[in-house]
Amino acid sequence: MIHIVLVEPEIPQNTGNIARTCAATGAKLHLIRPLGFEISDRYLKRAGLDYWHMMSYEVHDGWDAFLAKYPDASMRFATTKAPRDYCQAHYGPDDFLVFGRETRGLPETLLKPNYDRCVRIPMRPDARSLNLSNAVAVLLYEALRQQGFPGLSGEGRLTGRDEIGGWRDYV
Repeated sequence: MIHIVLVEPEIPQNTGNIARTCAATGAKLHLIRPLGFEISDRYLKRAGLDYWHMMSYEVHDGWDAFLAKYPDASMRFATTKAPRDYCQAHYGPDDFLVFGRETRGLPETLLKPNYDRCVRIPMRPDARSLNLSNAVAVLLYEALRQQGFPGLSGEGRLTGRDEIGGWRDYV
C-alpha cells in the first residue's frame, strides 16, 4: 500500500480531498502535527464526503514521532525545489509520498538530507505550485500506474434509461 504523508497540513478541504483520493485508491493517509484544523472539522468531513469509512489514516505527533514508527520507510519528497520530475522516480508498493504545508511546502532542513529522493511536478516557471490535493493525486497515480494499478478497477460501465424509461446497462 502506498502511504501519503502530509506534514503540518493547514487547509481542511485539501486534506478532505486527499482522504477521498486515498479511499478511492487504497492508500493510507498520515497526518503530521501540528494540523491547521481539527480532525472533526466539518470542512474536512465535507470534502471527504462519505469516503471516510473506506480509508485508513494515522495522526502523528510531529515528524520525529512519525520517523520513530516508520524508521525504514522508503520516502519520496514532493517539492518544487527537486532536481528531477516525478516521472523519473521509481515507486515501490510500500513507498511513502511526503508533502508539505500548503503555504510553505516542506522545510529545507528535511529536504537537504533527502535531496536525492525529492521529486517535482513540472510546471511553468512563473507558477508557484499546484494545489496540494492535486499534487498528491498526480504523484499517487504515477506510483500506482508503475505498479499496474493494484486492486483498482480498470474498466467502467455505462448505464442509462432505455427507450421506455427503464434503466439498463450499456455493456
